[in-house]
Amino acid sequence: MDKKRWIALAIAAGLFVVSIISQFSTAVMTESWNDLFESDRNFSETVTEDGNAFEKVAVIHLEGVIQSSDVGGLLNTTTYNHDVLLDMLDHAKEDENVEAVVLRVNTPGGGVVESEEVHDKIVDLQESDKPVYVSMGNMAASGGYYVSAPAEHIVAHPATLTGSIGVIMEAINFAELADDLGVEFNTITSGEYKDIMSSFRPMTDDEENILQTMIDEMYDDFVQVIVNGRDLDESTVRELGDGRIYTGSQAEENGLVDSLGSLDDAIAKLQEDYHLQNSQVVEYEYQMGFNAIMGGAAQRVISDEFRFSQLEEMIRKSSAPRAMYLYTE
Repeated sequence: MDKKRWIALAIAAGLFVVSIISQFSTAVMTESWNDLFESDRNFSETVTEDGNAFEKVAVIHLEGVIQSSDVGGLLNTTTYNHDVLLDMLDHAKEDENVEAVVLRVNTPGGGVVESEEVHDKIVDLQESDKPVYVSMGNMAASGGYYVSAPAEHIVAHPATLTGSIGVIMEAINFAELADDLGVEFNTITSGEYKDIMSSFRPMTDDEENILQTMIDEMYDDFVQVIVNGRDLDESTVRELGDGRIYTGSQAEENGLVDSLGSLDDAIAKLQEDYHLQNSQVVEYEYQMGFNAIMGGAAQRVISDEFRFSQLEEMIRKSSAPRAMYLYTE
């Protein structure tokens, strides 16, 4: 083994030790030792404002593209973990000391199914008499607005980018490029539409009609979510929901958000509305468990062959067309 490889291994080992120390230090400061070792709990609870621990306001962050961890690809982000977010919302519902939730939303949206799952958790929280207020960050577009719509009160920054109400499905078509390069693709299917939206041939009119019907159905669901959540009539929602993006100020003017302000303003508004001025404010924070740390360290020393297979799988998944509540520039 050459000198450079030994140096690389030494640096990796050092980073591994530092990450373990960091995780243990965080656990000590938050008194959340169990969070570090429990495989079914990958987040910690940190007190950000002292108060009555039997009247807590839980702040939960939704950051990054809304997608399940098995999607991968170019949209993959280390700032969002779908399963952990759902667990956080479940925990807030089940914790008898949590009186209300503030959801901090900063996302361009994401998958249709994942967005609906988050939306349903928020509805469940409110049906269990735990109000949910939303604080929008830099962006709360498309799926970000979908999950925000059922909240009792939405606070946006004047410069927040929101809206982008609609559904999109995309696929890259390589047919002409393949012709230029003299590449032929042989595909055998069990039915006429099995390779619908293939990247290797033009789409037919029938296929486009099939997909458009699907997109329209999903869009109708999006519209209904806003009608129910924002108490707006359907014609107004459809007029606003042409895919365009709105600033926070424009969204307030159009009734898509309730007020303008910051995360602190949203917390203060909730506390005032529900007489929780003496409540303890806590933040749920994603925290890698011990097994995840070990797995991450091991992954850094795996073979090149395995890393290439992961890359191949990532490309395959990212190229598969899927319907998205997603704002794309």
